Formats: sequence, C-alpha cells, structure tokens
Amino acid sequence: MTDPLWTGVAVALVTLFDDEGAVDERATAAHAARLTDEGIRAVLVGGSTGEADTLTDAELAGLTAAVRAAVPGGIPVVTGASGAWRRAAVSRIEAAVGAGADAVLVAPPRRGVPDLAAFYGAAAKAAGGAPVLAYHFPGVAGGDVPVPALPDLPLTGLKDSTGSAERLLQELAVWDRAVYVGSSALVLMAGAVGAAGAILAVANAAPGQAVAAFDGDAAAQRALLEPHLRAKDRFPAGLKALVAERYGTSVTARLS
Repeated sequence: MTDPLWTGVAVALVTLFDDEGAVDERATAAHAARLTDEGIRAVLVGGSTGEADTLTDAELAGLTAAVRAAVPGGIPVVTGASGAWRRAAVSRIEAAVGAGADAVLVAPPRRGVPDLAAFYGAAAKAAGGAPVLAYHFPGVAGGDVPVPALPDLPLTGLKDSTGSAERLLQELAVWDRAVYVGSSALVLMAGAVGAAGAILAVANAAPGQAVAAFDGDAAAQRALLEPHLRAKDRFPAGLKALVAERYGTSVTARLS
C-alpha cells in the first residue's frame, strides 16, 4: 500500500459563522486546533460538512489559511475543492493549495464526466504535487467514483461517505492506496479491515470516541450511534447544536 497522508481519524470540520452568517475564520480555526489536541490526526476544511456549497472560493481559501496556521505542522489540512465542472474544480484546487492546503478532496461533477481519469488528471495537475483524494458520496457531494475505475485514477486516496460495508471491502480489494470512511457507523470496521482511517463529521463533537472506535474499542463504536444520528438530523442544524453543547460554538448555519 502507498503510504497514506495520515492514518486514523480526521475531522470533517464544521464551518463556524457569526450571527450575521459571515465566516468566522478565527473560531473555526480554534475549533480545529482544539480537536487536534484531543487526538484528531487531520482536518478537512470546506467539505460537505463545512457547508461547502455556500462558500466562495475566497472564503474557502481564507478558512484553509486560518486552519493551516492554527494546527500543528504535522497535522495535514485537506481542503474540499470540488466543482460543477472541470474548470471550476481546477480553480478551487489552485486556490486551496495556494492558501496552504496539504491535499485536496475532489468529488466528480454531479452530472458525471465522459472521462473520469482525465478529470482527475486535470485535478492532479492543478494541485501541483499536492495529494488529490477522490470523494465518493453521489447525490450529496458530486457524482460517482466507481470501484473498478479506482486503479486507473491518478489519486492518493479516497473518502467514501456512503456507509456501505460491502463497497468498503471492494475498495480495499482492488486498490493499494488510502481509503477513508466518511460514516461514523463504520469506524470500528474500517480500522479492523485495514482502511487508512476515517474523515468524520461526528468528530467535531465526539473526537475521543471516534479515535477509540478506530483503534478497536467496540463500546466506543456503539457510543457513537447517538451523536451520529443527531449529527444527521436536520443537517447541519443537528450537528452544530451537538458541537455547541460541548464547546459553546455558534449554531448559525447557511444551509437550513
């Protein structure tokens, strides 16, 4: 297996907004730093959990720079840099890497592309040597990344948020690069079967339980069920309420 950018649990970071709905870079970066102090191994900025659809390219770059400055140097910062078509994705990738992202997470366009390898080839070129991870969460964050296509794509890794145990096993069977689950229901399994890690929304509020579950603690995996279900409720309102209960952060969301 190619060495992954990190192993273990990453957080799919919430984007914190002020009462007027403006991005609060300082609060978001402080939250990221707090989570790394609690054992989180990497930070995803501007993913679907971070309300990426509502962020401008400038806001995404500002968040990337703020989080990169706030977390320790050994913690990778990955920025969500998908787009509705290739040129939009390339623009976001270039901006994210220019702002300090260590890697980018890119979903295929929601309506698909005629040549997935060419799309990710353009993404890799735009990243300029920074790792590119594909994002498979069709219907929520872009289009499909078929399992049989994985060996031919110029990628460093994959985040799969479908929650399918069968698909996870298929990915690991055909691919020698890093696979990260995006569902907190599969964290224990991911660690047990050799996935590189997990990138989780629920890690915003339950980082310790997420880390313990990946390390093989069955009780921690069971304990993740309640925050998992609450985080999914009326997204992102349920998740932001959960995070606010623990850390006193803002519950303001652009998506509602």
